Amino acid sequence: MRTHASLLLAAGLALGGSAALAAGAPTADTVRQTARQFFQPIPAAEAVVKERNISADSIELGRWLFFEPRLSRSHIISCNTCHSIGTGGADNIQTSIGHGWQHGPRNSPTVLNALFNGAQFWDGRAADLKEQAKGPVQASVEMNNTPAQVEETLKSLPEYVALFQKAYPKDKDPVNFENMAHAIEAFESTLLTPDSKFDQFLAGADSLDEIELKGLDLFMNKGCVACHQGINVGGQGYFPFGVVKKPGADILPPDDKGRFTVTNTASDEYVFRAGPLRNIALTAPYFHSGDVWSLEQAVAIMGSSQLGQELNDGEVKAIVSFLHTLTGEQPQVVYPTLPPSTAATPRPQK
Repeated sequence: MRTHASLLLAAGLALGGSAALAAGAPTADTVRQTARQFFQPIPAAEAVVKERNISADSIELGRWLFFEPRLSRSHIISCNTCHSIGTGGADNIQTSIGHGWQHGPRNSPTVLNALFNGAQFWDGRAADLKEQAKGPVQASVEMNNTPAQVEETLKSLPEYVALFQKAYPKDKDPVNFENMAHAIEAFESTLLTPDSKFDQFLAGADSLDEIELKGLDLFMNKGCVACHQGINVGGQGYFPFGVVKKPGADILPPDDKGRFTVTNTASDEYVFRAGPLRNIALTAPYFHSGDVWSLEQAVAIMGSSQLGQELNDGEVKAIVSFLHTLTGEQPQVVYPTLPPSTAATPRPQK
C-alpha cells in the first residue's frame, strides 16, 4: 500500500503541468489530459459480465437473493435493506438498523460500483464481494443468521432449488452458503453506473460546465486525488482519518479504531479505506460515522483534516459541483416476485 505522503508526491509531480491553472480559468483539454492520469470511466455492465464470464443464471439467482429477506433470522432484512438500489445503493441513514432494531456501528457504504473497490467494508476486512456477502448475513447486529439455517431455508423452497441447480449444474449439492454468496456477488457485479458527466468528459466530450471544470481542477491540484483516484474515485487505499488534523469525536468516534480491528497493528489505528466517490451526491450522510449530512461540510472537513487546507466557500462550491458529475446512470432492476414459504421453511425469529 502506498502511503499518503507518497501519493501526494505522485499527484504533485503529475499535476506540475497544470498547477498554473490555479491562477486562471482551466482549459478543458488540459484538465482532461491530467484527469486521465488518475481516473478511468465506469464500463457498461454488459462489458463487465462478458469480461469476467459471469453467467446469466448466477446473476438471476443473485437478483432474487439480494432482495430475499429470509436470508435474515427475522425474515425482515435483505441486502437491499441497507444497500437500496433505488437510493444510490445505500440506506441514507446514519448507521443501518439490523436484527432486533439494533443500530450498526458504521454507515452503510454504497453497493453501486463496489466491484471496483480494492476491498470491501470501511476497514477492508473482506477481499471481494463474495466474502462481503457472507458477513452481514451472519453478523448479530445485522441479519443474525447462520449458514446452516440459510441453507435450510433455501432448500425448503423448490423455486430456489431449481435456480441453484441451473446456476451451478456441476455441483452435487448446489444449494449451499458459498454459492449463495457467489450468486449475490454475480448480481452485484452488474450494479454499475456508467456514462456520468465525468465519464463523458474523460471520453472527450465537453460535458462539464465552467464551475464543474474548476472543481475537477481543484480536486486534483489541492491533493484530493492522492486518496480518491482510479475507476471508483477512491475505494482502493487505506489512510488515517485526520492526516493533518483529527476531526472531533462526533465525526471520528474514539472507540472505532478502523483497520486496527483487522490488522491489530498500532499504525492502523483510525485508518479507513478511502471512500469511493462515485454517486456521492446520492449517498448522504457521509464518513464511516454517518455524522455529516452536507456534502459541502464533508469537503471542507476533508480539506482541513486530510490536506491541511481551509478551503474557501468558492472552492468548496466548485469541488461539490464536480462531485455531482460523478452520478452515473442508475441500474434499472426489476424487483423479483419471491416464492412463498413452505411448511419446511424455518420460521422468523426475534
